Amino acid sequence: MSKIYYKSLEEIELIRESSLLVSKTLAEVAKIIEPGITTMKLNQLAETFIKDHGAIPAFLNYNGFPYSLCISPNDQVVHGFPGDYVIQEGDLISVDCGVIKNNYFGDSAYTFSIGAVNEERKKLVEVTKECLRLAVEKAVVGSRIGDVGFAVQNLAEHNGFGVVRELVGHGVGVKLHEKPEVPNYGKRGSGIKLEEGMVIAIEPMINAGTAAVKFWSDGWTVTSKDNRPSAHFEHTVAVKKGKPDVLSTFSFIEEVLAEKK
Repeated sequence: MSKIYYKSLEEIELIRESSLLVSKTLAEVAKIIEPGITTMKLNQLAETFIKDHGAIPAFLNYNGFPYSLCISPNDQVVHGFPGDYVIQEGDLISVDCGVIKNNYFGDSAYTFSIGAVNEERKKLVEVTKECLRLAVEKAVVGSRIGDVGFAVQNLAEHNGFGVVRELVGHGVGVKLHEKPEVPNYGKRGSGIKLEEGMVIAIEPMINAGTAAVKFWSDGWTVTSKDNRPSAHFEHTVAVKKGKPDVLSTFSFIEEVLAEKK
C-alpha cells in the first residue's frame, strides 16, 4: 500500500475494537508474567485468548513470522521469538501484539519490568513510556510526522538514551503496516502533515546505550549493538482535531499489575 489510507469513522471504531482486544490480550499476559515462566507460555496464552475472542493473531505467519507475539527480553529491541527463555527477576520483557478482527488491525506493545529492576532499567522504561505519551499528544490534525518523532527523540536523548532509527512506527488498520512511516526522531515542522482519518502506530524503541542495533540471522530479532537493555511501548492512534484518539490502552495491563503488587 503505497498511499495513505484514510479511515472513515466506522472503520476507526472497528480498529478500536481490534486495538482494545490487543490491550486485553496484553493484560492476560500481565497476569502470568513472572520469574520462572517461559516466553513461549506467554505466546500460547495470547494466541488462545485472541482466537477465543473471534479474532486472528495478526503476527502469526506475517511474512513468515512463526508466533503470535513478539517477545523481546532485555537487550532485544523488537521482534524477538518466544521460546524456552525462562523469565528472571530484574528482566525487561517487551511484548508486542497485533490482532485482526472484522478485517481490521490493532497493534500495541508494553515493556514489563519483572520484579525489582535496577535503576537504569527503571529509568529507561519510565522515559520510553513518557516518550510515547508526548508523541501521542502530537497526533492531531495540523501536526507533522516530524513533530511526533521530535517528541520522542528530544526526551530520550535528553536522558542520555539512544533512539533506534532502523525501525519505525507506521500507519495501521486495513493492513498491519501501511503508510506513513512514523520515525522516533525528526525535526519539528517537517514531514507529511497529519490529517483526519489517519490511524498510526506510534512506537518508541529506546536503548539504554547506543542507538545502534544488530539484526539476527533469524531474519527478525533485533538487539542493541552494545547489548544494553532496550524498551518499547506502542499505541494505535487515530488523528483527530485538537486531541488524539488513542484506540489502544494500557489501563487493563496496569490494573492487573497493581493487583499483583
